[in-house]
Parts: sequence; C-alpha cells; structure tokens
Amino acid sequence: MGGLIDLNVTEEQEEETTPSSGSGSLSPCDSSSSASAFGVSGSSSRSSSSGVCLELWHACAGPLISLPKRGSLVLYFPQGHLEQAPDFSAAIYGLPPHVFCRILDVKLHAETATDEVYAQVSLLPESEDIERKVREGVIDVDGGEEDYEVLKRTNTPHMFCKTLTASDTSTHGGFSVPRRAAEDCFPPLDYTQPRPSQELLARDLHGLEWRFRHIYRGQPRRHLLTTGWSAFVNKKKLVSGDAVLFLRGDDGKLRLGVRRASQIEGASAFSSHYNQNMNHNNFAEVAHAISTNSAFNIYYNPK
Repeated sequence: MGGLIDLNVTEEQEEETTPSSGSGSLSPCDSSSSASAFGVSGSSSRSSSSGVCLELWHACAGPLISLPKRGSLVLYFPQGHLEQAPDFSAAIYGLPPHVFCRILDVKLHAETATDEVYAQVSLLPESEDIERKVREGVIDVDGGEEDYEVLKRTNTPHMFCKTLTASDTSTHGGFSVPRRAAEDCFPPLDYTQPRPSQELLARDLHGLEWRFRHIYRGQPRRHLLTTGWSAFVNKKKLVSGDAVLFLRGDDGKLRLGVRRASQIEGASAFSSHYNQNMNHNNFAEVAHAISTNSAFNIYYNPK
C-alpha cells in the first residue's frame, strides 16, 4: 500500500443519440436546493470509458476534486454557461434559472496540447414532477458507486509529485528525484553496481509511451532521469513551476502526468477547449436539448 509523496510540501532535497455540447454551471442537488458549486466548462490501474487511467486522471486533477456519479440528480445553471461569454443571457432563450438533470455518463479526458484534465458530463433534463419528488425527499439524488470511488477505498498507488526547477527544465540537465520518491515509485536499482541504472517506460494520459534512463550517480549520489527527459520536457513544453507526477499501480506499470503552473495557481477555470464552445450557436443547441428533454454534454475543468 503506497501513497502520494508530494515533494512540494515534504523534503524535496532528498452513443446512439449524440448529445449537444456546451459549458455551464452544475451543482449536486438535495431536497433543500443546491449544495456546493460545481463549475463546468468537456490492470489494477483502471481506465475510464474514454480510455484514460482513472488513478492518473485523479492524481492530475488534485485531491479536492469530486465528480458527479452516473445516475445522480444535479442542478444545471444555464446562466453559468453564458457568463463565460459577453452579452449572453439565458433569458433570451426562455430557459429557467436552473434545470434538474440526471447524469447519464461521465467521461474523463485530457487536452492534447496541454495535458490538462477535464471531464465530459452527459445530462438528461428531468421533469418538474421529479424536481417536486426530490424536494419532498421521495427520490434519492445519489447515483451508484463509481470506479474511482472503489479505487480510493481499496487502492492507494505509489506516486509522487514534484514542482520542476530551472535545472529540471534545462535542455542540458536531467530530472532530479529525491531518493525516497524514487525508491517508492520506481523499480529497485542494483546498488551493488558502480553506476546503478535502468530504463523506465511510462505512459502519459494519452497512452503515449516515454522512455527515460534512470541513474544513481554523483557526489553525493542522487537519482536522475537523463536520456529521454529533455525530449519529454520539450514535447510537453514544460517550464519551471510546472509539476510532474509519476504513478506506479499494483500492476507495476508506470504512468506520468503534468500539472501546469497556471492550473496550480488557480487560473481561469476554462481552457481553450471550453472557450471554443462559448458561442450562441453552441448554447442554442443546449437550449434546444433542454426544451425537448434531450441529452446534452457539458465540460468540467477541475481547476
């Protein structure tokens, strides 16, 4: 049983029907109205229905992120969608302030260009009768248990997260890994050798394989990723202040993800993927889906 080694706070020196798409605001609902806000914008190491490793996605999203369950009831706020674009108003579409919806599906994704994680949530509007029954406490708003909830309860992967330094992102340098993190997450080295080393193979959120040379050298000796690291930094366009996560599941396979500095600092909750959806035509599709009780998609960016 392992756990997350956060090197930023520890010792670092060591479908048949195609739903419409949109963005908006969503809150879990209970019999007394909405609960906490849910901003919306799209092995033993299990994968989501979209093929993304569940453990890695949640590690990149952060420990405070909570996703709605399939089958649960939520409140969708159209105005939250429209507030992301100027001069938009839900009133011109004749929509109510909120819409009771049931979660049909939650698919986990990652931006191709930035590796930032997001979720595509499929919603189906419910009738006013359902809303009344929810407020009366007749209907349970919770859905079934999700795979990621099972993972949290039964499996804690070996994992570490480190904020990159200027040396880590140098084109002539390598990635320095404190010994405790390397020994917990990476396969064991043979320390009887003069220069212990091994090749590491890790998959990112998109399933791409990355190969790194892991070596233990220097005075004093330290763990470094050398060959292959600069190519990874350049391809991902990583800079000092970004963070890298390595994760080893019970199957022994390595996975890695990134957290951008802008994501860590809590910048805009909407990346380019979501901003591309901010237009009248897109929201008109969502409005039509609501008016016809048809399914539609919204996108949640966990920032």
